[in-house]
Amino acid sequence: MRYLPLSDTDRADMLARVGVDSIDELFADIPEKVRLNELVDLPRRAGEMQVERQLSALASKNVAAGSVPFFVGAGAYKHHVPATVDHLIQRSEFLTSYTPYQPEITQGTLQYLFEFQTQVATLVDMDVANASMYDGSTGTGEAVLMAHRVTKRNKAVLSGGLHPQYREVVEGLSNMASDKVVSLPADPTGTEDILSQIDDETSCVVVQSPSFYGQIIDLKPIAEKAHEHGALLIAVFTEVVSLGLIEAPGTQGADIVVGEGQSIGNGLNFGGPYVGLFATRQKYIRQMPGRLCGETVDADGKRGFVLTLSTREQHIRRDKATSNICTNSGLCCLAFTIHLSLLGGKGLGQLATINHSNAVKLKKSLSEVSGVEVLNEAYFNEFTLKLSKPADAVVEALVEKGILAGVPVSRLEPGKPELENLLVVASTEVNTDEDRAALVAGLKEVLA
Repeated sequence: MRYLPLSDTDRADMLARVGVDSIDELFADIPEKVRLNELVDLPRRAGEMQVERQLSALASKNVAAGSVPFFVGAGAYKHHVPATVDHLIQRSEFLTSYTPYQPEITQGTLQYLFEFQTQVATLVDMDVANASMYDGSTGTGEAVLMAHRVTKRNKAVLSGGLHPQYREVVEGLSNMASDKVVSLPADPTGTEDILSQIDDETSCVVVQSPSFYGQIIDLKPIAEKAHEHGALLIAVFTEVVSLGLIEAPGTQGADIVVGEGQSIGNGLNFGGPYVGLFATRQKYIRQMPGRLCGETVDADGKRGFVLTLSTREQHIRRDKATSNICTNSGLCCLAFTIHLSLLGGKGLGQLATINHSNAVKLKKSLSEVSGVEVLNEAYFNEFTLKLSKPADAVVEALVEKGILAGVPVSRLEPGKPELENLLVVASTEVNTDEDRAALVAGLKEVLA
């Protein structure tokens, strides 16, 4: 028997109390194009073994990233994760821990979050970092909302090099809050004039470097122009390994730095869970979303750790909270911290150098392929190709040859003919000379 505790009368009473005529009205703020109008096309019921067989059959259709030449990036990157990381995060005291509400019994959790914050703040050269966000995209949305609180303005300017999905998160949150968003056109070449968009009404400028298209952006002039008008610069990254070579956003004048930490310690995992990195200046700490773990001493004078700041709606009055999605990705934070601790500063620099070196080799090889134009001069481990044919069709043809060639821009930016031939490719430390040769040979054949 299905458990149906509410009668039609109960439902009618509740709808009347909140002032709507139907359940559908409760979902009016969700765009109609993304609403389901009927049940999902899935079996209504099945036995456990039947479900297991069916899901296994579906899983067998996937091509594992490590089984073929793999050049997919665009915000999620394949890196080598040492076995030590998985071994340690699967210890029961880490794997089953949830949240450090009681500091007297969660000192270990609080300490590794404190270490994580220290690592992130050091990486991006900012005063303070929180205990993480859900991922880079939601972190970016939260950064824009934070900038509005700090500046008492509500206009955000988004670079055309910002990851399209990050842009959509910002636009979605801004739409609900009736905030203004100026989204610049796609910028594959890194030549947009974002400075002209900054005025006295601007709350923040959001710039990704390396950009979605792999372009490395000089943040200093953007920071200067933003500060002249009383606005904040929000610096975004999706490839945290790039910070092993590229000047830190904080050093370049950013006020808020946010990005995705998946590349360090966390595998691809079909898109999550990931770990959003969020850091800012000390003077803005009270407006920062999320948790902040701090170091203190106990009654006996011994070193200890506590939740220093937790301005979330579960802990304080909802209207005073900085965010209502500001939990932290605890286990992913720990994986990040373990991997980065194993690397150290020198190791991170070496890893970044290998990534860039592999990308240079790939660019050189691809530049010699007829029908391929590389749009980047400066890049880290990712760049954009302009092909002589639509990129989505080329990618599908290469899949048939056992090569995962990259991400067609049209997949994330549909309905824009000027972008349909663009392909974003990434080359990390896992790519070999054989992988690169396979991609080059495949493209020569498909583009012929």
